Amino acid sequence: MRRRILLDCDPGHDDAIALLLAHGNPDIELVAVTTVMGNQTLEKVTRNALSVARVAGITGIPFAAGSARPFVRAIETAPAIHGESGLDGPRLPEPRLALDQRHAVNLIIETIMSNEPGAITLVPTGALTNIALAARMEPRIVERVREVVLMGGGTHGGNWSATAEFNIVVDPEAAHIVFNESWPLTQIPIDVTHQALATPDVVERFAALGTTPARFVVELLDFFGAAYRTAQGFDAPPVHDPCAVAYVIDPSIFTVRRAPISVELVGALTTGMTVADFRSPAPDGCTTQVAVGIDTARFWDLVVDAVKRIGEPG
Repeated sequence: MRRRILLDCDPGHDDAIALLLAHGNPDIELVAVTTVMGNQTLEKVTRNALSVARVAGITGIPFAAGSARPFVRAIETAPAIHGESGLDGPRLPEPRLALDQRHAVNLIIETIMSNEPGAITLVPTGALTNIALAARMEPRIVERVREVVLMGGGTHGGNWSATAEFNIVVDPEAAHIVFNESWPLTQIPIDVTHQALATPDVVERFAALGTTPARFVVELLDFFGAAYRTAQGFDAPPVHDPCAVAYVIDPSIFTVRRAPISVELVGALTTGMTVADFRSPAPDGCTTQVAVGIDTARFWDLVVDAVKRIGEPG
């Protein structure tokens, strides 16, 4: 059976590729896309999501804008990595899809409640504000979600600070809520996504496809790679967010460990840090697990295949 997912994102170069993977993989049914502030402002990332939908030929599903700011903290964006548009590099086409008029949080709740229990997997690849608000507004969704598979956090360090990863630190209070609900949750941290590098041979595989979506990916990765070299010294950019979608498609690509995971809210140097307790076997009833390894060859095979399957949208 195809896995039904709702992708909550802040496009963002890697979010855009995650969207292409979710749309192009035959084992996934993308039922809705929601946006949240993060890589850029809500207005910008929402437009980016709709532009990616046009590139990929995504139609017939709702796209809804969500939270424009974190729960309690000032908004932070990442122009050094994603540019002023949030998706610098390619020329973005004008969107054709009309934005759903529901708030993203309402769409999340309605999607989960209108499907059978266990039917919907939530895949957040940005700040967790929308997901946390949905759980607070309608607590019944927690027992109805099949699982939450999120990209965020780190088990041995951060990228926005020495200890914290961007998606978590921009709204740690929301992350605290999401990690502490009782739904099954899999964390895909930067320890793993920093292994999913878009090396020149990977970029060439996309270029060889010759389609508009493939050229779009190449242009994304050209800008993303240059930004990462300048900002963080990477020789090739880590493509974080598609890893969460890839886990839903094929968990065997990843090595995971079950463990309690906490989010630091008050540390002077560690706010936003995700702390996985690996000291002993996970206690009975632990609902959280964290990825600790990835088969990068199989991961890239999935992504390239998805873009190939999209072909040349009409």
